[in-house]
Amino acid sequence: MRLDSAHLEHARRVADAVLYEGYLLYPYHKSAQKNQVRFQFGVLMPPAYQQIDASENSASQTECLLECPDDAKLRIVVRFLHLQRRTVQSVSPDTGETEDVGALYVDGTQYTSWDEAAEREQRVAVPVGALLGEDRNLQFHIGSGQAVEDLTDGRGLQAGRLIRRWLALDGMIRVHAERTGGPYGALRLRVRIENHTAPGTELAGRDDGLRHSLIAAHALIGAPGGTFLSMTDPPEWAAAEVAACVNVGTWPVLAGPQDCRDLVLSSPVILYDHPEIAPESAGELFDATEIDEILTLRTLALTDSEKRQARATDPRAAELIDRLDVMPPEMLERMHGAIRYLKSAPAGASAFPAAAVPAAGQPGDDGIDWPAPQITDRPSVPWWDPGSDTSVSPETDHVVIDGITVARGSRIRMRPGTRRADAQDLFLIGRVALVEAVLHDVDGQVHLAVTPEDDPAADLQRNHGRFLYFAPDEVEPIDPQEGTT
Repeated sequence: MRLDSAHLEHARRVADAVLYEGYLLYPYHKSAQKNQVRFQFGVLMPPAYQQIDASENSASQTECLLECPDDAKLRIVVRFLHLQRRTVQSVSPDTGETEDVGALYVDGTQYTSWDEAAEREQRVAVPVGALLGEDRNLQFHIGSGQAVEDLTDGRGLQAGRLIRRWLALDGMIRVHAERTGGPYGALRLRVRIENHTAPGTELAGRDDGLRHSLIAAHALIGAPGGTFLSMTDPPEWAAAEVAACVNVGTWPVLAGPQDCRDLVLSSPVILYDHPEIAPESAGELFDATEIDEILTLRTLALTDSEKRQARATDPRAAELIDRLDVMPPEMLERMHGAIRYLKSAPAGASAFPAAAVPAAGQPGDDGIDWPAPQITDRPSVPWWDPGSDTSVSPETDHVVIDGITVARGSRIRMRPGTRRADAQDLFLIGRVALVEAVLHDVDGQVHLAVTPEDDPAADLQRNHGRFLYFAPDEVEPIDPQEGTT
C-alpha cells in the first residue's frame, strides 16, 4: 500500500514553507540588519557547540500515536538545509589568476559572497512488525565538497567565478515503536534526529556551528493503511497516552488535506492539524508570520538599488524579486482578503432561518396545524455596530472625577500616569484637551477619548475618529467656570 501522491504533495508544500521559514527576510539583501543573524527554527547544532551555547540542541524528538496493524510499513523522510558558503572570485583576463572579492560586477549584474543552503533528505522505510522487535537506526554521512560556476561577460570571456563549499555532516535517525497498554493497542512511535558531526576545528561562534548543522530539520511520517491520532485534539480514550508523548524541538500534526489521516508532519514551527498554504499566496516570501500583501507591497516599493542587492544576495531572493516585478494586478488583488467560512444558501432560503416547526397547514407531532413562522427578532442594528449595545452611550455617558462630572464636551488637563511607557506622553502633560466620548470596555473599565485643544489637526483627527485615550485617574477635570490657562 502506498501513500496518496496528492496527499503527499499537499504536505510537501507546507513542509517546504517550514524548510525556508526565516531563510531570508525583507528587504532580502545581506546588508539588512535582520539578515545578519539567520536560521532560528529547527537548528540541530553539532554536539561540540554545547560548550558555546547549551540552549542549542543537537537532537530533536518526535513522539506520536497511530492505529495500524503489524504488517503496516512506516515511511519516514527527514529533511533539512545544509549550509554552503558561496565565495566570489575575480579572474584576471591576462594571467587567469583568481582572487577572492566581496562583490563582482559582470555586465551590470552584481555577485556577492553569501551563505546559501542546499536541501538534503534522508529516508527510512520499516515494517511495524520488525520495528516492534528491534529499533531501527539509520546512520548517514554527507561528504564535504565544492562546486564551481564560471561567470562570463558578453564577449564570452571569463570574468569571475562562484565557489560553493560545504562541510561534511554526520547524523543518525533513530526509530522506536511500542504498543500502548489497554484495549486499543495504539502504536507509540518515536523518531529522533541527531547531529553527530565532529568539526575538525574549534568552533568560535554560531556562524561556525551553522556550517556543521542540520537546519530547519523536520520529518514527514507516513503509515499507509494506518491512522494517526491528532496530538492537538486526541480522542478521549487516547488523551492520557498523547499527554505522555515527549516531543523535543518539534511538534507533530496531521498533514495533507482534511480527509488524510495516514500522514504526519513533525515541524519545528508549531502548526495546527492539516495546515495549508493559502491559495492566494503567489509564492515563497520566506516569512509565513507576515501577510503576503504587506510583504509584496513593501518589496515592490524597494528602490532599483535595493532590488539589485537582493538579486545579488541569493538566487531565491532574485526569483522572488523577478516574480513580484511582473505580478499582474489581479493576483495582488487576491491577496487583499478572502472569506472562507461562508457557504452558499439554497435558492429562496431566508437569511434568518425560522424556528424548527412544521410548515403552515401541516400537522406537527402533537396534531396541531402550526401557522407559518414569522421572523420577529431580526436585529435592526448588526451585532458589530456600537449602536447595538443600548447599555452604553459614548456621547451621553459621564464619569465623576474629583467631584466634577466629565462627559462629552468637557475640558480636561492631561496628566499621563507613570504606568505608561510611551515617551511621547511627556509632551502631553499639562495640556488641555476636549472630551469626545466616555467609553466602557468589556472589562468594565472607563476610558476617555480626547482631542488636544491646541492640535492644529484636531478637526481632521475628529473626522477620522482618531483620539487619545486616558483613564479617569490620568486627567484633571477643568471646572466649567474656569477659563483657559
